[in-house]
Amino acid sequence: MKQSQLFTKTRKEISKDEVSVNAQLLTRAGYIYKEMAGVYSYLPLGLRVIKKIENIIREEMNSIGGIEMKTSILQNKEIWEKSGRWDDNIVDNWFKTELKNGAKIGLSFTNEEAHSNILKQYVSSYKDLPIYPYDFKEIFRNEVRSKSGILRGREFYWKALYSFSRNEAEHNDFYEKAKVAYQKIYNRVGIGHLTYLTFASGSTFSKFSHEFQTLTEAGEDIIYVDEKKKMAVNKEVYTDEVLQSLELDKKELVEKKAVEVGNIFTLGTKFSEPFGLKYKNEKGEEQRILMGSYGIGLSRLMGTIVEVNHDDKGMIWPESVAPFKYHLISLGKNEEAEEIYNKLQEKGEEVLFDDRELSAGEKFAEADLIGIPYRIVISEKSLQAGGVELKKRNEEKGEIIEVQKLF
Repeated sequence: MKQSQLFTKTRKEISKDEVSVNAQLLTRAGYIYKEMAGVYSYLPLGLRVIKKIENIIREEMNSIGGIEMKTSILQNKEIWEKSGRWDDNIVDNWFKTELKNGAKIGLSFTNEEAHSNILKQYVSSYKDLPIYPYDFKEIFRNEVRSKSGILRGREFYWKALYSFSRNEAEHNDFYEKAKVAYQKIYNRVGIGHLTYLTFASGSTFSKFSHEFQTLTEAGEDIIYVDEKKKMAVNKEVYTDEVLQSLELDKKELVEKKAVEVGNIFTLGTKFSEPFGLKYKNEKGEEQRILMGSYGIGLSRLMGTIVEVNHDDKGMIWPESVAPFKYHLISLGKNEEAEEIYNKLQEKGEEVLFDDRELSAGEKFAEADLIGIPYRIVISEKSLQAGGVELKKRNEEKGEIIEVQKLF
């Protein structure tokens, strides 16, 4: 992409009501546009990042047997009445509307009912199971407050996978695979070293749920971390009894602020029961299907990556999710830069080419704000020194290398 064709512009300042680092930097750099509190549009650079994150998650979900599908955003009132969650006294953050014929509908705020209702149409035998469907979609929640940028929105983009298993052993086997897959995701997006498997409150069907919490001062949660065991406990279950059951020593735990970047938990028959989701085993006996839930908010994950990867100049994107690998900056050498740009593209590299007529200072400041991993500068000075200057975003100085070494 040529920067002269990128319609978004960087900004030095934004509205004072944006208090979170992720919202400030992403808005200033032209990744997102705020429509209203808790609602953001993703501009070209932001969309490229969210799609990189999406593909990493897709690969890891597929690797453990996930089957991608897409459920509708408009939700049928009758389906949600079966689980009791249409009632505003049970769920108070619905966005609801109605059709022209007066029928009431809701906008998706989670996916358990949708997947359970669909699977009811296709599962009848033990031979049909297990099944691990998932989808990426927009989710809407009528939050009372939304002041954390894309960490907590009224509209956000997420992935939800649901496991449908024949028995507890089969469920537990997949659950453990999901734990590993989730940690791989966080490693790949560059926050694995700050992300802890965290024990949180469970349900009727399990003693604990499991959150994945990333350490950051922007976090809304308090967790207690055992850095040696790479485990943590959420404040909500931080009791002597829980610590003893997990074989954690209180003296080894450190209190930290963190943001939840994913969760997995056992649903048991909570949703298969109201939908009559059963199968017949080898003996022809009807059995309830056991379910599990595995969620990741992609927009929240993107915001978290920014919160833990920035400096006073701007963002520092991990290469795996950066909108481009290279930021090619021409200082009065557009013809030579164009040739490099074309060769890098032929090689399959992703390049943002700053071909605009701006000063070196303006171009460098914008490059630091945008945060692409590698900056290539071609100028009269670099050519006289033997080539181009190559610099990593998180390093102070670059080095002159021969042009051919780029390819």
